[in-house]
Order: sequence, then structure tokens, then C-alpha cells
Amino acid sequence: MSKLLELMRKLGSDAALAAEYDKDPDGVMQRAGLSESEHKAMSEKDYTAIKRLTGLTDGKFATNHIVKAYED
Repeated sequence: MSKLLELMRKLGSDAALAAEYDKDPDGVMQRAGLSESEHKAMSEKDYTAIKRLTGLTDGKFATNHIVKAYED
């Protein structure tokens, strides 16, 4: 699994990480080990690049992993 896809999964399931990402997205992406192109795609919210870098397609932004929702 790509580091970008792994980070996206974690952001969707870990409230503390999502809050940290809101405050310091560059720091979180750096710690996650994203490549320069992955970092740029996330920073610019470039959906096309994110799909290309993760291998996901429209309607397929899901994995075979269970993602637990968190409460506000």
C-alpha cells in the first residue's frame, strides 16, 4: 500500500491525527514519509494526482480494510 493511501486511511480513522493534520499538514505528511509528488498532491488537493499516485479510481476510494469512524 502506498504511503499516501495509508496516510489517507489514517486521517479517516484517527481523530487525533486528523486534528494534528488540520494544524500542521506539512509536518504530518513529512512524518508519514510522503514523496514530493504525494506531498504536493495532498497540499494542492489535486484529486487527479491523488488518484494516480494511489491507484484509486472514481468511486473506489475504499480499501479492503475496516476503517473505524471516530466521534467529534
